[in-house]
Amino acid sequence: METVKSHLFSDISVMLGRSMRHIFRSMDTIVTVCITPIAMMLLFVYVFGGAIQTGTDNYVNYLLPGILLIAIASGVSYTAYRLFMDKQRGIIERFHSMPIARSAVLWGHVLTSLVSNVISLVVIIIVALIMGFRSSAGVLPWLAVTGILVLFTLALTWLAVIAGLSGKSVEGASAFSYPLIFLPFISSAFVPTDSMPKVVRAFADNQPVTSIVEAIRALLSGQPVGNNIWIALAWCVGIMLVAYIFAMRAYKRKAT
Repeated sequence: METVKSHLFSDISVMLGRSMRHIFRSMDTIVTVCITPIAMMLLFVYVFGGAIQTGTDNYVNYLLPGILLIAIASGVSYTAYRLFMDKQRGIIERFHSMPIARSAVLWGHVLTSLVSNVISLVVIIIVALIMGFRSSAGVLPWLAVTGILVLFTLALTWLAVIAGLSGKSVEGASAFSYPLIFLPFISSAFVPTDSMPKVVRAFADNQPVTSIVEAIRALLSGQPVGNNIWIALAWCVGIMLVAYIFAMRAYKRKAT
């Protein structure tokens, strides 16, 4: 049993190394993922920030959690793209003909998404610090924020796996991320939901992004988190488990 596990982990590390080499040879993927959220952060803070009433003196503090989620939603589209290209070129079938664990191919893409998104988030947080972002949170709240972001990344990555395996074209495989990128705009990421019309507010208050944003915002500001953290974790874990099940089904169909 231990030999099988070590063999699996060894195969996963090889697949991870392969995908990460592709990332570092084409850094434009990480740059592209960072540029749009950073541009949005600059736009909202320095252009719209003065006109938006959030009840806080530092708008970048209010804005950052939503920007991080947008960056993740944008970043996972590259996972769908890379997986689709591997499928299209027959690389997945080629790996299946080799003496390696079949699941290692998929986990290599998933872990690459996690690592590359973490790099992007670190860059965005550094830019936010330059713009005036400040946090009174200690080590434990920051670890909690990291855990939420990791779970959110994994949840969206498994959705990306489904899109990458099921897409009929590169555009189709990547297009799934567009609604995910748009979702924070109908949440409390940029403005309080109190200012929204009733129907829009009802949707915004009960969709996953709002609870995730509110939990991260409270943790970073040292405020009581309340039930938001448990709702956020439930959304992340629930989406991840459902997406994982359907992703593995799609992968098994492609593997047969």
